[in-house]
Parts: sequence; C-alpha cells; structure tokens
Amino acid sequence: MEEKELTEDRTKEQSYQWVYLFEEGSGDNKSLFGGKGAGLCEMTQAGLPVPPGLIVTTEACNAFYANGKQFPEGMWDQVTAALHEVEQKVGKKFGDANNPLLVSVRSGAAFSMPGMMDTVLNLGLNEETVQGLAEQTGDLRFALDAYRRFASLFGEIVIGVAHEKFERVLDRFKAQTKGGKDTDLKAKDLRGIIAAEKEIILAEQHTIPDDPYEQLRVAIAAVFNSWMGRRAVDYRRINRIPDDLGTAVNVQAMVFGNMGANSGTGVAFTRNPSTGKKELYGEYLLNAQGEDVVAGTRTPNPISQLKKELPKVYQEFNSITQLLEKHYRDMQDCEFTIERGKLWMLQTRTGKRTGAAAVRIAVDMASEKLIDRATAVQRVTPEQLDQLLHPTVDPKTNAQVLATGLPASPGAAQGTVVFSPDEAEELAHEGAQVVLVRQETSPDDFHGMVAAQAIVTARGGMTSHAAVVARGMGKTCVSGASDLSIDYSQQQFTVNGEVVTKGEWITVDGSTGRVFLGKVPTVQPSLGPDFYELMKWADEQRRLTVRANADTPHDARVARSMGAEGIGLCRTEHMFFGDKRLAAMREMILADGTGAREKALDKLLPLQRGDFVGIFREMAGFPVTIRLLDPPLHEFLPNVDELLGELSELKMALQQAKTLADMDHLLDQLDEKRELLHHVNRIRETNPMLGFRGCRLGLLFPEVTRMQCRAIFEAACQVKGERKQVTLEIMVPLVSVSEELAQQRELIEDVAREVMGEHGMKIEYEVGTMIELPRAALTAHKIAEHAGFFSFGTNDLTQTTFGLSRDDSGRFLPAY
Repeated sequence: MEEKELTEDRTKEQSYQWVYLFEEGSGDNKSLFGGKGAGLCEMTQAGLPVPPGLIVTTEACNAFYANGKQFPEGMWDQVTAALHEVEQKVGKKFGDANNPLLVSVRSGAAFSMPGMMDTVLNLGLNEETVQGLAEQTGDLRFALDAYRRFASLFGEIVIGVAHEKFERVLDRFKAQTKGGKDTDLKAKDLRGIIAAEKEIILAEQHTIPDDPYEQLRVAIAAVFNSWMGRRAVDYRRINRIPDDLGTAVNVQAMVFGNMGANSGTGVAFTRNPSTGKKELYGEYLLNAQGEDVVAGTRTPNPISQLKKELPKVYQEFNSITQLLEKHYRDMQDCEFTIERGKLWMLQTRTGKRTGAAAVRIAVDMASEKLIDRATAVQRVTPEQLDQLLHPTVDPKTNAQVLATGLPASPGAAQGTVVFSPDEAEELAHEGAQVVLVRQETSPDDFHGMVAAQAIVTARGGMTSHAAVVARGMGKTCVSGASDLSIDYSQQQFTVNGEVVTKGEWITVDGSTGRVFLGKVPTVQPSLGPDFYELMKWADEQRRLTVRANADTPHDARVARSMGAEGIGLCRTEHMFFGDKRLAAMREMILADGTGAREKALDKLLPLQRGDFVGIFREMAGFPVTIRLLDPPLHEFLPNVDELLGELSELKMALQQAKTLADMDHLLDQLDEKRELLHHVNRIRETNPMLGFRGCRLGLLFPEVTRMQCRAIFEAACQVKGERKQVTLEIMVPLVSVSEELAQQRELIEDVAREVMGEHGMKIEYEVGTMIELPRAALTAHKIAEHAGFFSFGTNDLTQTTFGLSRDDSGRFLPAY
C-alpha cells in the first residue's frame, strides 16, 4: 500500500489529531510538537537520514492532565495506527518474535530542557523478541545488551526504581571481567544482569509488561507524568518556563550504536558551547547507546577523533551539521547514532551555551551575515551577560591542585563539599556555599545543582548531563575528574592519597578543569572585544538611557566602562562603613545633643566630600543621583547578641585576672561595652524597616542632612572648578507625605545657596524622591509639587504593599 493512502486511512475518521508522523509535522510549530519533534520533522522533510517515527503532541499531554491522567479519547488508537506506518517504512513489526521493531520513547518540550525529562530506549523487548533481535542481527551479545539497558531504563523511568540500584548491579558484573568495562561483558554476564534487574523491579512489587504495546502505553504515560516531576518543575521555575505548555512524546524506530566497532553514538555542537569558537565540538563513543554519552557513565572521545576512526561518517556528519546551522541560523546541538557504518540523525535543537559563548556566537554570526545585528543583540540574555562578570581563579595562584578534569562550564566558585543534592539544597537555603561532588549527575540531581556554587563529577564528558545543565545555568562545572574516588557512605573522596571529607572547602575552576583544596584567590575577568562590539550594537538600537548603581569612584569608573550614562542611585550610607568612618558615624549616633552630633559630623564631612569628588570626576557631566542617608541607625552599631557575648567573655577574663593592672584594664573595657550596649538598646527598634530611617532622620536630625548636602555641593564646586561639568540630582528617601519632602528640600536649598555663595559658583541641581511606600504612590500628585524627579524603590514598595519581608518570604513565597 502506498504511504499516502496509509496516512489518509489513518486520519480520515479522527475527530481530533493527537498524533503525527515526522513527515506530517511542522518544524515551525514547537509549541505543538516540542523542540525535539519539530527538529525531527524538519530534518525528515529535508531528506536527512532520520529513523522514522511519530509524535504525540503537547496538546495530548495537557489533555492527559485535564482528563485525570488518562489518555484523551482516540489518542491511543492514533498511536497504534501511526506505529503500523512506521513498521511499513522499516520492514519490521512491533512485538514480532522473529523480526521485531524496537522504539525509543523520548520527551520533547517546546523549550530545550536538557536532562529534565525521561527517555526509554529499546522498548519492545521481552524474552521472545530478544531472541528475534539476536537472530535478526546475528549477534546475541548485542541483543542481550539492548535488553539489559531496556530493563534498567524501564525500571527507573516508568516504574520509579532508584537508578543507583541498577548501577550497582552493572558495576558488580563489570568488576568480574578483565577490563572492567561495559564492552567486556559477555552474553552470560548480560543474562545475569537482566535477571538481577528483574529481581530489583519485582522487589518493588512491579514487573515489566511482556506485551510491547503495554510497554509503550505506560512509557508514554510516564513521560507525560514526568512533565510535572520535581526536576522538570524546578528547571521550569529557574528558567521561567510556564507549566501549562506540556511535553510532546517522540516514538522513534531504534537504530543501534552498540553493534560493534563500526557503530557508535555521540552529541555535538556546531560551535564550542563554552567559548563560542566556530568548530565542530562534541563527543562520541563507539559500541555504545546514546544515554552512555549524556549520562557520563563512560568518558567519551572528542568528535575530532571520529575523523580518524570513521572518516566517511565524520565527513557526512560535519556537512549535515553545517547545513542545519545555516538553516536554523543558530548554534545547533545534534545527537547522532552510527549503526554498522551508517549515520542517523536523532536530534537537532538550539544549543545551550555560556555567556561568553553566547556573545561570541552572536557577534560572529552577524559578521558572517547569518543574522543581523538586532537579532545578535536579542540572542544574548541579561543572565548570560552577568556570567561574564563572574571572577576567575588567579592565574598566579600556587594553591594545591587536587584533581584535573574537563572544563565543562567556565568560571570560578568556592564552597564546602557535599555529596547529596538534597543536602546541597538544604545547606544553600541556610545561606551556605556548597560544591556538589558526584560520580555523575542525573536529572534527579537538578535541585542540588541549582543550589550549588559548582559541580564536580568523576565521570562524564563535555556533553554529559552535568556539563550541559551547568552551562545552561551559568554554573561552574568540572566533569570527568577521573582521579576522584568517591565514597558516598563515608561522605568523602580520595584523590592521589588526599582525603577530602564533607564540609571541607574546595575551589573549582571551570575554565581550566582544575579543582583546588581550600579557598583560592580569584580575579575579575577581562571582557573581550566581542563584548564591547555587542554593546555598541545595543547602543545603536536602544531608546532608553541606562544608569548604574554606584557608591564609590571605582564603581563609577566600572559603570562608565560598561557604557552607563549616569548613576541612577548612589547610596551614601555605604560610604560610612570604613574603619575610621564607622567610628565617626557611631560617635554621631551615640552623641548627646546637637553640638556633640555636629562635632562627629565634622569628621565625616571631608570623607564624604572626597568620595563625591571622585564620583563626579568619573562621571564627567553624566547625571549623578545621590540618595541621602536612608537605613536605620542601628545598622551602624554592633549587634546586641555580639555585645552580650563580648561582655560575658570580659567578665570571665576579669575573674581570672592576676594583677590589679589587668583588672583595671578589664573594668574599663567592661564599662565601655556596657555604655555601648545601653545606647544600642536605647535606639533599637521593633521594626526598623518602618522606623526611624530615611527622611525621618533628616527631619529630627537636620544637621545630618546639612552635612551631607554640604559635602555634595562642596565636591560639585571643586569639580566644576576643574572645568568639568557636574549634573546633580539629590534624592530624599522614604517620603510618605509631601510635607516631608518640602521641608527637606528647603533645607537642601539653604545649604546649596550657602556653599555656592562661598565658592562664587552656580551648580544646577534637582531635588526629588524615591517612591517606596504605598502612601507616597497614592499621594504622588501632591509630592510632585516639590519634586524635580521620581525614582521607584521597588524593594520597599513591594514589601510594604504586600506586607511581607524579603528576608523571610523565602519560607512561604515559593509555595505560591
């Protein structure tokens, strides 16, 4: 029967189409077919070598959930009808004992979610079809290897048995061979593994269905169910992907990379996903199946080596990947399998990349005329740009190198060693910095990877799960550090005789693949020419002025180097935290009366003035918005609990003092601490966020506002005297009613006239406020009568509008 007639017979009586063959789908409709399915449709219709298959749509997934986790009406009939057409294409029959068709069942959401969803390979095998596969291929060992893989994948993904249980069985049998590798397992070993895997599943009170159609039915349901699994939900939350998109399911005829030395599997990117360099970049394994590369259970070979081992296959693959990149106009992530010397394409999707790679790829592709400059700017996200600002390990360091692996995801990160993803998440919630160390990661580890500062794996390559997910998140990662011997039971790893236990600090350099013992010095990265070229293109397109937050001359210098056109917020309180400054600030806070307060402020005046001079010089005429003192005064004083602890220590020391001189000295210290504690308790507030802060400080202590304004205007006059332009804006914080701003504005103007008169200069300036309270937002029309500008303080405005604290909301807000 002709293929066209089959399609018409299958679809003519359908009330709604839930299932499409690859040749029927559209590469443009990722929302319906998922990213993987859309790519398979596109490659099939372009005539590339793609094993035939079918797609169960994302709409079917959503209908599955709407229908109480039952397949929607007609869906299963469409699956079986489409599968019969796949049988016709490959000349095999699903479930046939003599000539069995085996399939893979893969998820495919609209957005790339590497490692987040589940895959079952070799589905359709049972005790009968495995014999048929052996006869069909003439290779019993291959057939049994496929069966043991299917049993473990089905047990883990569909039934929910822990991956480690199957891994322990495999490791036990491999340890009994001479080479200790998967490929060293004989047919009798594989039979033993299969039997052990079935016993594990039986112990969970489950069995693998003998009926291949039942295997397929529950596997599709398992993929649908995994859409709402923890790791998928976590990934979507991190990447802001909606929950209601659903996942498609791709059912595809199996091709086998584990059929001998001229078979294999691999993953490759059309450009380097870490650096962006234009090169075919990836890895492969001979005599292996696809999950071996991604799971990291074996360390693969670089794709360049395939040119020597299978040159014709390499040449064909290289040509196809270049074609795909030109077609999609973006870097592609491609999966492939080689079956007895024939290349098959299993996937193409937009590849995950680091921030540095994103910038280089965008600039290079624009230069190559693949995309225009506007598209290049849109290709790089703010999060990717942020990655470029992360520190790197100081190249001059002499720190001890514990281990060296593959530089899977660049950057430098430090933390204490943990071996469990759950513990990583728990400690991170408590504010700890941790590094997750694993043999290899799986999708079940995702929440721990999110929480960790860095990831280190003993196994796996540059395209392993750990590497792909870490790059996508901008996390530092070293994979394939094969010298690491990890003992989960003892919570330690050993490398070259050095034992590192849980809780010890290590530093991970994802740019070089090195892991150091302890905390290693880091340096700020240097931004390359591609970054500045992209920023120039962004400047050509933008219509908004971008200002930076900067509190010091150094911050202002960095802001200008990054293209900022002014300072939107200069927080003056940050200038008071140096040792000498903090002492003067505390003296001002603890002063009795205006005179004593002014005396302390006189010490702060030249310090603030010097900071403002430096900032005005760096900004050279660009606007600078300076916010007057905002936080509660207690932030500049010692913590009460710390003071009480110091008092207790002094009392104990006094009891042990041996000389009168020691006693006198300790008594003086005790008196000082008691006096300080008295003052701290005197000004301590129950709710300081809503207490004596912001413009309220200036209203009750106008001398504070006067000092700050004098420092500002004296600095402005000095810089203007150097023939440099000053564009000044003064912000009054935490205004709730117009009268507060009116009074502070009058005080500011008095000081301005006074200073400008002393210097014989005129400084142009504006006085405005930050809208950060609901009352200010509601009465903004009245406040505007006294304001030259408004800024919005979204932190406090959100907290006071919703009645929540940003410091405590983490306990309950995620549940929302």
